[in-house]
Amino acid sequence: MKMALTRDFRETVQADAKRDPAFRRGLLSDALESLLSGEVALGKELLRDYINATVGFPKLAAHTKIHVKTLHQMFGPNGNPTARNLFEIVAYLQHAEGVRFEVRSSRAAFRRKKLSPSQGFRRRVKSRTL
Repeated sequence: MKMALTRDFRETVQADAKRDPAFRRGLLSDALESLLSGEVALGKELLRDYINATVGFPKLAAHTKIHVKTLHQMFGPNGNPTARNLFEIVAYLQHAEGVRFEVRSSRAAFRRKKLSPSQGFRRRVKSRTL
């Protein structure tokens, strides 16, 4: 059973993200890893928290030309962003954060360590500061 995050917890996450660049990059990385491993609801929730703690939805809307209400809906529980919109948003967030994420195949890791695809994949998403 999934429990909703409390307002205090969300405020703590936002405060940490504003204060700590490493935490902010980790939050964005976790969001992308979740999306890529098929945990879409978690990925959208983490992206929403990241956006709220950093650029904000109005600024994101201005840069992506996607209406702010549409952005809120996309990252809501029933939202279903198109791949085009999602990748455009991720590209802007990477630029705004000054990082670039790379996805690398970990097929060799599956054979060596007998990892499930999601375990191997999660370990291979890397970021670098621009």
